[in-house]
Amino acid sequence: MGEYSEKLKANLLGSIRAKETMMESPEQLAAFDRATALVVNAYKKGGRIFIAGNGGSAADAQHLAAEFVAKLARPRAPLPAEALTTCTSTLTAIGNDFGFDELFARQVVGKMSEDDVFLGITTSGQSRNIVRALEECRRLNIPSIVLSGRDGGVVKEMANVCVIAPGVVTSEIQEVHQVLYHTLCACVEDALFPA
Repeated sequence: MGEYSEKLKANLLGSIRAKETMMESPEQLAAFDRATALVVNAYKKGGRIFIAGNGGSAADAQHLAAEFVAKLARPRAPLPAEALTTCTSTLTAIGNDFGFDELFARQVVGKMSEDDVFLGITTSGQSRNIVRALEECRRLNIPSIVLSGRDGGVVKEMANVCVIAPGVVTSEIQEVHQVLYHTLCACVEDALFPA
């Protein structure tokens, strides 16, 4: 076995262990159930989901929004979803005029209502712009979910529901987040478009 494939094996094992730890956590499984119910109920009321994150989590936000609007597993009607990370004009205007911490908070105030759901993705649980968005969600009575990692960070006390991926390695947390949001979308599809 070569040195590179040994690294691959170690990373695969870390990913498997993180997923097994998530699977064996009644607390996190219950949090996932609550998060999914929030999204299903929002869609039943005619609401939307707005998703935000930084770096790789920004890409995850866009990935999930695309699956809600297009599809995950089977053809169905589109579900309204938006990643708050995609419009460079909006992001640069807010960043320039109000600062990076306000990137998502300002969009929450401008775009969201109580019928919607905010979903923040942060591996550290400390991302200041996610924290600010959650503050605005609280102020405006907008339901909020966070996918976090490590110990959950400050966001675990701020969101209506926080699902914490186990571990401290960012890549492993992101890999668990991917399973979480794919499953979230699959559950929403099943609930709203029964086979």
